[in-house]
Amino acid sequence: MSGSGAARMSTDGADGMRVDIIAASWHDEVMNGLIAGAESVVRDAGCDWRLHRVPGAFELPVVAAARARAGVEAIVALGVVIRGGTPHFEYVCDAATSGLARVALDTGVPVGFGLLTCDDEAQALDRAGLAGSREDKGREAAEAAIATALLLRRVRTP
Repeated sequence: MSGSGAARMSTDGADGMRVDIIAASWHDEVMNGLIAGAESVVRDAGCDWRLHRVPGAFELPVVAAARARAGVEAIVALGVVIRGGTPHFEYVCDAATSGLARVALDTGVPVGFGLLTCDDEAQALDRAGLAGSREDKGREAAEAAIATALLLRRVRTP
């Protein structure tokens, strides 16, 4: 399992950090779990945060880029793409993944990657942080974004 051995990252010192959660709207049950996990992290860390909803995973990068340029310190990108019988899965996954990486590299704002790319709905539900799920990718993405933003604060200070 991909989550085995994953450690919780520290969000100590994130009080007041400006963080945006950008979440796709497709698949309510999975998205509700991912959002709840991310919200619990930013709330517990004392961040100043906002939630933005986009239609799907393909739209995550453009909104992430706009919010990075607006001055947030960290972004949590959440979505789910479930493989079907056409190449659509590969196109959307590649575009969203490449776009989010580009946002982080071009702006210097960390993007917590909470985009589930699953073969079937059961895999997505198992990673959504719901009751009975084995993983909470929303929580992990938020922790990664905040921990990276905290590290960037330290390494950017002379």
